[in-house]
Amino acid sequence: MDPLSNVLSLLKPQNYLAAGFDAGGDWAIQFPGQQEGIKTGAVVSGACWLEVDGLSHPLRLETGDCFLLPSARPFRLASDLAVTPVAAGTVFSSARAGGIATINGGGDFTLVSSRFVIAGDHADILLQMLSPVVLIRDETSQAALRWSVEKMMQELRAPQPGGGLIVQHLAYMILVQALRLHLADGSKACVGWLFALADKQMSAAMNAMHEAPGYAWTLQELAERAGMSRSSFALKFKETVGASPMDYLTRWRMLLAGDRLANSADSVSAIALSLGYESESAFSTAFKRVMGCSPRRYNRGRAVAA
Repeated sequence: MDPLSNVLSLLKPQNYLAAGFDAGGDWAIQFPGQQEGIKTGAVVSGACWLEVDGLSHPLRLETGDCFLLPSARPFRLASDLAVTPVAAGTVFSSARAGGIATINGGGDFTLVSSRFVIAGDHADILLQMLSPVVLIRDETSQAALRWSVEKMMQELRAPQPGGGLIVQHLAYMILVQALRLHLADGSKACVGWLFALADKQMSAAMNAMHEAPGYAWTLQELAERAGMSRSSFALKFKETVGASPMDYLTRWRMLLAGDRLANSADSVSAIALSLGYESESAFSTAFKRVMGCSPRRYNRGRAVAA
């Protein structure tokens, strides 16, 4: 799999609410802070204000706009920011299993939204890389999302057998498409593995590491994958990813190791060997440096938590 698919598979985003609402007249909804995860929304028709705690200015959302909220900050959606908001729980209580919540009879504004919980450890490798609000509003990007958004609205309006599963898959598609569009946005000079994927040279090297994390990669081999000289590659990788190639590879290996320790019966020595370490002690040293504890302690901690 490619690096974005790898990371999302490791983090295991789980959709636990996908719903829509249809509002009319003046309205405002206050959403509480959330646990680690991502909130997505797409405006199907109409317009509203989005106000996120801690941000200096509210954002105006128009038809077709899609947004991601990767932070735990409370936020408000409103037709008019002067309107006293009602709690989201009272509005969406009837749509917790999917469906459309109606406000003031509806007719002026419709939106579909989903909320994902990041089940895997180390959600920060994705969430801390994203700004408090990711807004996707150019026409080309909106067109890429339109089918999924419209199909979700259809499924929510007219539930059919199997509709819940379809809505979950559509929500996941919207999340991945939005992340893909965000990383491809060349208007922002952002640093991090996610944005480096938009660079053909860096993504070639990162793909190689993700495809064969246990291979004994050298800086020279990775530079050849990127079609660059060794020194130029090392400098550009550090500038775009925010870490050296070897540090990135080590962290990815340790994240894979942590997942296997938590979700498989593989021994520490078997995991170490599969990830390119000739000795368990060398692997344990690297694991403790990245993950903050020894592999065996990490495994015991997971067992206690379960």
